Amino acid sequence: MKVIASSIRKGNILEREDGQLYVVLSAESFHPGKGTPTTQIDMRRLSDGVKTTDRYKTTEQVERAFVEDHDHSYLYNDADGYHFMNTESYEQVQVSEDVLGNQAAYLQEGMKCQLSMFNGICVAISLPARVTFEIVETEPAMKGQTASSSFKPAKLSNGARVMVPPHIAVGTRVVVQTEDGSYVERAKD
Repeated sequence: MKVIASSIRKGNILEREDGQLYVVLSAESFHPGKGTPTTQIDMRRLSDGVKTTDRYKTTEQVERAFVEDHDHSYLYNDADGYHFMNTESYEQVQVSEDVLGNQAAYLQEGMKCQLSMFNGICVAISLPARVTFEIVETEPAMKGQTASSSFKPAKLSNGARVMVPPHIAVGTRVVVQTEDGSYVERAKD
């Protein structure tokens, strides 16, 4: 399906002239004062993981691959990959680690995700925007360190590292963005 370049978003799947499928890593539109507005798209080829960047006029047509998005529930991971179950048909799907990338650290058992399927193969995954984890390791709060812009390193229960405000202590549950792993807020439980 042909769409204009400026409507492309992260996670979309494009089919280029070479017949290969590419997942969009980032898409940014530039509107200079003079000249033609352009959209720069960073993407990764699904077959071998090679990254490439293309620049299009914002109104230029690009081929968006027809992928089906289905809701899945995360089950577990093993040596073969990550296993998900379709919430409607109860069919299980195996997803390789390179499709998940660094998002794999934020998966939690039973988590609802959206898998983009192309010809029966998972080509992209969307996790919930925010997840909650417990802080397992961080420096103690320093007395008098009240500047709101200061942050300290912390380790989450999933092993990922995040920068948190100074008042956060070990055992505190925090909300984290899955897109970039940044601290959002203290969990409200």
